[in-house]
Amino acid sequence: MPFLTQNKKSGFSGGCSLNIIWKKDMEKLDIKEKDGVTWLSFPRLEQTGIVLQAFSTRLGGCSKGFLESMNLGFSRGDNPEAVMENYRRISGAVGFPLDSIVTSDQTHTTNLRVVGREDCGSGITRPRDFTDVDGLLTGERGVTLATFYADCVPLFFVDPVRRAIALSHSGWRGTVHRMGRVTVERMQKEFGTKPEDLVTAVGPSICQDCYEVSEDVIGEFAAEFAADSHRTLFYRKENGKYQLNLWEANRRVLLEAGVKDENIGMPGICTCCNPGLLFSHRASKGKRGNLGAFLMLK
Repeated sequence: MPFLTQNKKSGFSGGCSLNIIWKKDMEKLDIKEKDGVTWLSFPRLEQTGIVLQAFSTRLGGCSKGFLESMNLGFSRGDNPEAVMENYRRISGAVGFPLDSIVTSDQTHTTNLRVVGREDCGSGITRPRDFTDVDGLLTGERGVTLATFYADCVPLFFVDPVRRAIALSHSGWRGTVHRMGRVTVERMQKEFGTKPEDLVTAVGPSICQDCYEVSEDVIGEFAAEFAADSHRTLFYRKENGKYQLNLWEANRRVLLEAGVKDENIGMPGICTCCNPGLLFSHRASKGKRGNLGAFLMLK
């Protein structure tokens, strides 16, 4: 995989031509590269000074075919040895130990689990001993939380006061059931977190322009969100389908939970708009690998 560096025109220059589409007037993530591995990073999370954080791209792995190349999903039909090598590469590049990772078991719930050093390696170097968990929390240093994506919304949470973190997966089901608020409330209970202290980010995921949904999905959002917010969350098209804005919905959920607006980072980049850089279930019609979100207290 060729070395990539940023430029003003497309976001990259070098041996590979990728025209990265950034969403206008949205926050741009940093693009980082080491040892051929490219990942995305939130400046606002980096500025807390207490975490390592990354959102993987397709670049820098060893998987083949439609899984090329940094596939982090053992359940996507990939060679397990290739997936493990991908984990070695991304962990080595970002700087967290391979055996520090704790992985989620995502089933579109709002179930959360507090994890610690005793859970390290779960789903990577040893079997996971829990199921049906879409969000992970920890107050222990050196524990790397990991959740997985290919259009759904990653939610990052950093409490620099109580020194606690969380990472949650929020698809449309998680969003309509307010996974962001559930996570904030759990951090309050477990760590004494004050919502106004949190630094958060909505990670790379599918944008409203790309996310067409049916009326039954919209019915759930219409019932759960205030009527005066509907026009910013979705709109109906002539074909009877709707375009849903998961980014704005999750921002509103975080605001409702007490997170300050200035402490919510927005993604700026859509998985479906950038299939050469990021895996997208919609863009690939299901033939894709998994991207990983990682968060660790230093």
